[in-house]
Amino acid sequence: MDKMIGSGDSSNEIKIWPMENCRFAYTIGTSQPVRCSWISDQPLFYADYDDVADDEEYLMGDDPVMQALERDIADLRDKTDAYDKISRDYAEPDNHIESLFAADAAFISTVYKPTQSNLSDALEILHQSRLASQFISFAKLHGITIRETSHVADAFYDRSAKSVLVRADLDMPTKVLLMARELRRMWQHKNGSGLHPLSVHPDFAVLINRAQQADLMVAMVRVGWELQLSGYKDAWMRIENSTMMDLGRAFAREAIADFRAINNGIAAQATFESWFLSERCRKADRNLIQLMLADYQGYVFSDDVDTSRLITLDLTKALGKMPFGSNYLESISNHITNDPVFTDVRDRSNANFLWFIKFERSFAEVEKATSVPVEPQQKSAEIIAFPNMKKAKQKGKSKSSETDAQIVEIRRPVGE
Repeated sequence: MDKMIGSGDSSNEIKIWPMENCRFAYTIGTSQPVRCSWISDQPLFYADYDDVADDEEYLMGDDPVMQALERDIADLRDKTDAYDKISRDYAEPDNHIESLFAADAAFISTVYKPTQSNLSDALEILHQSRLASQFISFAKLHGITIRETSHVADAFYDRSAKSVLVRADLDMPTKVLLMARELRRMWQHKNGSGLHPLSVHPDFAVLINRAQQADLMVAMVRVGWELQLSGYKDAWMRIENSTMMDLGRAFAREAIADFRAINNGIAAQATFESWFLSERCRKADRNLIQLMLADYQGYVFSDDVDTSRLITLDLTKALGKMPFGSNYLESISNHITNDPVFTDVRDRSNANFLWFIKFERSFAEVEKATSVPVEPQQKSAEIIAFPNMKKAKQKGKSKSSETDAQIVEIRRPVGE
């Protein structure tokens, strides 16, 4: 490539051959002696726009929206810094992952043996949390028993047996948190918010399933925070060093900034919203859609969208109810049912399966409505009047052998 600079006899031609390190054009003073073919035939110029940038920053600084955003960011930074100072006490050692792997390897390589029950110790720890203590009292009031068993993966609330089942060989922090989760599930069931999601329209079934799962996590985090306030810090350390860390920190930031956030629902609301902002929605949707495709329980979807919307709104409000304190979802229930962050199915495969389920049901309903049963055609028949009976006696026989005979004249209708 070449470029002529100057004019007349004083013009010089600069020839530059393609080189590996030639990547962009440059300027010397006001002239541009090099034209680079790596980008385009137009040169690249650089100017100093410090003054313009300062003016833009000045104008953006006067924007009330930007000012509000800066205040929110500063407030969040203060909360995060305050919790970071506390979270240092819950840090695990560097070899914590290796120790967990070794413990799991030892566990799966041994035959299960019944261990000594420590259920009473777990219940004693749960009584240190005000929320968990209320759940336990509520369970006793409704005849719900808490038992240990080896027939569940971790913990499970059995409605038919009226029992909360938990494995005996779990470590204490995990057992305490799982018991809090299943006690909250029992609370949902007894207070009318444990409706199976497949009982409503598929669009609202997704939201109900998500809200129920998020509420269970909120209960676990709140119980863990109350336990660490009472002196049992192992449960919160379990939350801090697990996949629930984002939920725990969302709750802790609000609780540290204002202790009243625990009872007025602000901390629980922040945890609830953090659950929806994570990838947990995809897993919850996948499990629910698999149930929709199987439908082995025989649940029937409600085709009335308006009724399902009202049910979802009422159920969302019921989910936020606590044994004490404010309902943390009542103020945002309308927002939850309309905001795409809470309602949209993000995973493409889940969205495709959900569309297929709704299409199949609508097609079946239309086909059922349009199909008219065909009544069988009845042939016309002619009624024949029977003639009078005639009695005939056979001669030459005894009376015992005499029989009465009926003489009937049958005439076939004309045309058959």
